[in-house]
Parts: sequence; C-alpha cells; structure tokens
Amino acid sequence: MIRAMAAPADTTDTRFSLPQSALPTAWFNVAPHLSSPLDPPLHPATREPVGPDDLAPLFAQELIGQEMATDPWIDIPGEVLDVLRLWRPTPLVRARRLETALGTPARIYFKDESVSPAGSHKPNSAVPQAFYNKREGITRLSTETGAGQWGTALSFACAQYDLECAVYMVRKSFEQKPYRKVIMETWGGTVVPSPIDDPSHPGSLGAAISDAVRDAVGRDDTHYALGSVLNHVLLHQTVIGLEAQQQLASAGETRPDVVIAPCGGGSNLGGVALPFLPDPSVRLLAAEPASCPTLTQGRYEYDFGDTAGFTPLMNMYTLGHDFVPPGIHAGGLRYHGDSPIISKLVHEGRMEAVAHRQRAVFEANVLFARVEGKVPAPEAGHGIASVIQEANDATAKGEERVILFNYCGHGLLDLAAYEEYLAGDLVDEP
Repeated sequence: MIRAMAAPADTTDTRFSLPQSALPTAWFNVAPHLSSPLDPPLHPATREPVGPDDLAPLFAQELIGQEMATDPWIDIPGEVLDVLRLWRPTPLVRARRLETALGTPARIYFKDESVSPAGSHKPNSAVPQAFYNKREGITRLSTETGAGQWGTALSFACAQYDLECAVYMVRKSFEQKPYRKVIMETWGGTVVPSPIDDPSHPGSLGAAISDAVRDAVGRDDTHYALGSVLNHVLLHQTVIGLEAQQQLASAGETRPDVVIAPCGGGSNLGGVALPFLPDPSVRLLAAEPASCPTLTQGRYEYDFGDTAGFTPLMNMYTLGHDFVPPGIHAGGLRYHGDSPIISKLVHEGRMEAVAHRQRAVFEANVLFARVEGKVPAPEAGHGIASVIQEANDATAKGEERVILFNYCGHGLLDLAAYEEYLAGDLVDEP
C-alpha cells in the first residue's frame, strides 16, 4: 500500500511534503473492501430502498452515482484538481516537540488540513460537490453547518464556480462564532441561524439539515450539499489518507500502527483512515465528544439523518434524530448519527471509538498549541486527546508506536472557547 522510499529521512525532519504532481488523481472507494455491502438507505415515506430518482431532487447525478459506486477508484475531474492545487497536497508533520513533551517512544505524525483556504479538511468535498452541480446547471446550493467549517468550505467552493450558497448554521454555534458568518459572507454565502422557526432553540445539525433540505426541495435552481455522513463525501476526503501513505513512506515508515481522527459524521475520520482499511495491522480510532457519544453509546439501527424526517433513513449508530446535544464548542461533532460506513466498521469491530469530555479536549489543545505552535479547532482536539492517550500507552508498554492523526482544522475562529478555558469558565457537558 505504501511505496518504498528511495532514501531514509533525516532524523531531524519534521515536515514531509509532496510536489503538486503527486496529488492523487482518483479517489479511493472503500465499498469493495467492506465485509459486505452497506444496507440500503430507505425512503422516508415508503421505507423501501431509495433509488437514483428519489435522490435526484437533492443531488447532482454524478454524486448519486458515487453514493452507490462499487468501482475501487473514482477519477477526480481535472477541473476539481485545478482548485484542489490551491493548497494540496497538504503537509505531513512529525510532532517531535509533542513527543518530547510527553516523553514517549511513539512517533507521532499529523496531516495538516488547516492549510486549506477555509482552514479545514472540508473543501476536499465542497469543491467537487460544487463542480458537479454547476456542470448540471444548478445555480444555487443549500446546506447545514455546525461549527461553521463546512459552511465556510462550501461558500469558498461556490465562489470558485459562481454559485449562490445558502447556509443554515446551528444557532448555538452561530452565536458562539460570529466571525464564521463574516468569512462565509466574504465568499458570497448567506448565513442564517437554525432552526429558523424557533429562535429560542439552540439548534442541532439534524435541525439544520432539515432547514437546508426544505430549502432545496422548494426551488428548481437549488440542490442540497451535505458536508459529512454520506458515502460520496467520505470518498472525496480520501485524498488525505492517500497523500499520507506517500508521505509516511518518505518519512521512513512502513505503515502507521494506529490512525486517529475526530468523528462527528465521519468525513474527517473517513478521509484519513479509509485508505488504510485494507491493511488489517493498522488500527483505526474514532474520537467523539462525551456529550454526543454516537459511536460509544448510540444504537445501531435505521434512523433519519435529520430532525424533521425529510431525509432517507440510514443504518447507522444514532442517539435518535430528535436528540439535541449540549452546546459544546466542537459544534461540528454535535450530530445524532454517523456515516453508515464508519458505523459498519465500528459495529463489526474493525474500528474503535472513544469519547472525551470538553475540558480534557481543551487541555490537550493547549498543550499542542504550546509545543507545536498550532491552535487546534475544538473538533481537532478530540483527536489530539486520543493521540496523547495512545502515546502514553505506548510509553507504559515501551512500544515505538507510529501514530497518524488528522489535524482537521485550526481554531483561529474559535478563540472565545479558548478564552473560556483559560479563564477557568469552560464547563464540562452535563
């Protein structure tokens, strides 16, 4: 899976970069590598398996095809690669200073997705979704966003293809992160708090999805774009893991022992982890908030992807589509369900899951910021907290464990959360 390196890396190297010519030209489709096909999504009214015609009012035909594809590789259009080259390939970084701070024999690497224009991994799927819809003649996209990373990414992507972008942002995050609205509007997006019909409600990703779907089905010029959960979204994100495979080889590593990422709906985790799935010696680990413990405490069953019941039902881990999580700062992880792919892997034991409380996440984030110099998004901190646990476990066992994690985004628009933590006012969720 990982190409042999030509020469050993310098023992002081910390950054492993790829030339733009090494940018992956095809996405890795995990479907052929699953133990069995995914259970089909069910129509919300008939409870029968949905077909392409059922999804056509919401999604571009190419995206519907990708949702159901079984080909091992899906070519990335040249027009999409042209935009991805604005920031890709992203660096792989050896976190040597974190290793020293922890006193661990583990070797820790992170894929730095914070270098994208939107500051997170989210444009990896926003760009192709905007492109396919533009090619189909759609002029406007509607979407939900939790902490604002996906809404920011889609606003950026729509600006590249001259599309309008309507964003429904979870109300609690809308109030916590006012500059997210500004950056989305800078790229031409419009942003309103969700739910739109209840100003007293803190909101949830499920409710925001309902608002965005309602918007899309009511207009002929509009499709819906989802930032996580669905198969085609995780497909687009696999550029992360594909690049990491090449970069780890350049760093002199045969493979990681464990791949870690935060998980709300699964796009970030799927992007870095799925290309490593065929290697059974690589552990895969999801990190989620204790206040929204979908994978660690949810039920594995069919449920709606949104609060109002507009979307197809998917077989996934769920806390119930009417679940409203506490208003933690990691708004991107406040989702009641999860990707059917991720859920299946956890259910079958191929992937592990852990949950972290909010203060422990910020403790990990501040340590990372002070030793590595980067201020992580609250979502990213869940992965970092798991990395620290893995490194400490490696220390206790005397193992030279190779740890790869996805640094999914920076926290420079989340400084109010850091202010609360540093002042001692940040509370753990109930």
